[in-house]
Amino acid sequence: MPESSESPLSDAAAHERSSGLDVATPIIAWFAENSRDLPWRRPGFTAWGTLVSEFMLQQTPVARVIPRLEEWLARWPTPADLAASPPGEAVRAWANLGYPRRALWLHRAAVEITERHGGVVPSDVDQLLALTGIGDYTARAVSVFAYGLRHPVVDTNVRRVIARAVHGNGQPGPPSAKRDLPAMTALLPDDLADARAFNAGIMELGAIRCTARSPQCDDCPLRDICRWRAAGYPKYTGQKKAVQKKYEGSDRHVRGLIMAELRHTHRPVTPAEIAGLWPDVDQLQRALAGLIADGLAVPEDEGYVLP
Repeated sequence: MPESSESPLSDAAAHERSSGLDVATPIIAWFAENSRDLPWRRPGFTAWGTLVSEFMLQQTPVARVIPRLEEWLARWPTPADLAASPPGEAVRAWANLGYPRRALWLHRAAVEITERHGGVVPSDVDQLLALTGIGDYTARAVSVFAYGLRHPVVDTNVRRVIARAVHGNGQPGPPSAKRDLPAMTALLPDDLADARAFNAGIMELGAIRCTARSPQCDDCPLRDICRWRAAGYPKYTGQKKAVQKKYEGSDRHVRGLIMAELRHTHRPVTPAEIAGLWPDVDQLQRALAGLIADGLAVPEDEGYVLP
């Protein structure tokens, strides 16, 4: 299998590498002793399983994902198996994971993998990016964790660890692929196995030690070199990511009520049944119109069904 890597470092990233701060070595050692036992980390876990898990883990806690992932892979162990099922069945099986458009995107990606790649999840980042619903993070995560190639895998946890340990900031600020990918590339070991372990380890560190609200600095492998800690934990005053509106009472909440009704029946849900789900008529109609536009609710026989 050919070695793969990102493009040459930017000037800023090259400076970051030359700064002499080695976060990879202690994180790799820490991860070897402290990694959680998760299905997608076990030997023999398939590239398709990795792709499915990454779709499910977007904005969803690990504890909610694991049972759904196991059910999903038992039912659809390959992309071709999912592609052969109606997209509505994927949405139904998505259950309480939230953001059901991800189920539609995953189904479309399965069809594309089956038609374009002979049913084999590609390892190439550009080919992965060409699939429906796959962005910078997911493409690189599949390439790295399923195939062992060398790419920077950057999520919110990674950005937080880099912001604190390397830049001395309490928070990472809004995401930016132009900044985040080179920053992680600058820290990646050259060895493929070490690069993979570091990608996984820095995410794990951000998830269970260097958390957003209650970092466990005394138990962190970077405690002696973290620039944020050395500076006395200065308050973050930079640009912040927009905060999502409260779920309760939001349009997302109402969309979820309609989706639950659609998932729980195999017949068209009538307008009268939908009208009884939420008292605000305008908000209910707005949510329904959004679901129709997204392809999640399909008009049929004077009612609505899954696609």
